[in-house]
Amino acid sequence: MIGKLLSHVLGPAPAAAAPAPDQSLDSAPASVPPPPAAVPGDQKAEFQRIKAYEHSSAGLWLMAQQMLQALLADPRHADPRRLERHGWKAYSQNDEDGILQEIFRRIGVRHRSFVEFGCDDGLENNTAYLLAQGWRGLWIDGAEYNANMIRQGFALLLERGHLQMRQEFITRDNIDGLIAAAGLGAEIDLLSIDVDGNDYYLWEAIGCVTARVVVIEYNAKFRPPVDWRMAYTPDHIWAGYDAVGCSLSALERLGKAKGYCLVGCNLTGANAFFVREDLVGDLFAAPASAEHLFQPPRYDLIYAYRGGHGASSLAIVQGACAALDIAMPTAAESGSLVKSPRR
Repeated sequence: MIGKLLSHVLGPAPAAAAPAPDQSLDSAPASVPPPPAAVPGDQKAEFQRIKAYEHSSAGLWLMAQQMLQALLADPRHADPRRLERHGWKAYSQNDEDGILQEIFRRIGVRHRSFVEFGCDDGLENNTAYLLAQGWRGLWIDGAEYNANMIRQGFALLLERGHLQMRQEFITRDNIDGLIAAAGLGAEIDLLSIDVDGNDYYLWEAIGCVTARVVVIEYNAKFRPPVDWRMAYTPDHIWAGYDAVGCSLSALERLGKAKGYCLVGCNLTGANAFFVREDLVGDLFAAPASAEHLFQPPRYDLIYAYRGGHGASSLAIVQGACAALDIAMPTAAESGSLVKSPRR
């Protein structure tokens, strides 16, 4: 959510001491213009632009790294059952890829299937890394641009039915039918919800499938025990303000009603992770409460997580093909989409 707005903020940051473990950074760094775009087809200019981009964000990365290390030094994160120190980024916005891998390491993977709505253009979300490992699933996004990018970059997987994509503006009245129409079965491994608004109501409305794991955004401004959620608005589009989503306590309550246990949050204070109660056992931190597992808003911490080179649909598609033992497409064959490094 916030990470999407900050994704192109660049500029050197002044040297700073590492913040105290309980300090949160709620304000974004000052924005400066990004480097000029390269001339289409000029590969050398594009390479130079990317290198300038990476150099200009080095100060933000160093400051965020100092903050990350200070937070992980907090004694409560030494509990081996907590999830925060397992986070890292491949294609996720923050550290969700690493946390999800750790959750599935503990509970196991059964179907290698997912549903994600609010999937963006397919190059930065919570399931692209799983798709690259041969998982199958459904992406839903309401933006025409995102849908077109997915159709272009992931055409091979779409043609084979390994990935399904629906361009729909999601409401609590249509979400269950959209998922049911994908035919993924009564149980999936992962449900990822990120629509910057009615997330609570959409999870509440889903009844056609049971997910073993759910990752969903929360509004960290409203701290436990406050049970807060925005009013349901069918045509809601987030405008960047705080009247959005719901508190972690509201999600904890909803999760319990649906048979899920809260098992952790990421350090940026953006996403909460739930595991179905019958799979939890003693594998995760206790007590499984919003008060114990809450992380405050630290949206600048997004700069601490780097996924290496810029993302491409080609890498994801080739990974899926390798896992499925089918012929890999070349860049010329795939209609590959690319995204420059964000940080």
